[in-house]
Amino acid sequence: MTFTASQLSGGKPEQYAQLQEQARALLAGERDRIANAANLSALVYHALPSLNWVGFYFYDGTELVVGPFQGLPACVRIPLDKGVCGAAARTRETQRVPDVHAFPGHIACDSASRSELVVPLYSGDELIGVFDLDSPEPDRFDADDQRGLEAIAQAFMEALS
Repeated sequence: MTFTASQLSGGKPEQYAQLQEQARALLAGERDRIANAANLSALVYHALPSLNWVGFYFYDGTELVVGPFQGLPACVRIPLDKGVCGAAARTRETQRVPDVHAFPGHIACDSASRSELVVPLYSGDELIGVFDLDSPEPDRFDADDQRGLEAIAQAFMEALS
């Protein structure tokens, strides 16, 4: 299957359904987490507007370590008790932050980032990592984005099993 940056159509739920279908096709038959994270980061980065960073951090048993991403160079290591990514990993809950500058302990890897959405990646009780998206726009992510990106993260996790 060939993938190109294309415009998604319809409202946000329809757009995320299309994006999830593309993600599942892209991940089909591949179980390597680095390959899948790289392709999924590129797919989402080029499909959704107003993003300046999309990528993965993987848990190494101690902290989160940057994995494949699209955007400017990133912080390499994030302790679980720091930042939006650490909060998502620690609480096992998606973090949707309208203003990262108001988030206690925010780590400013890219000073242009204003809002962030981070989906924790768990396999049962095992922390795998997080799926992280940043935007230069304040309050970029809403409930539709959260549901859609959680579904894409779930497709990533299903491809690993």
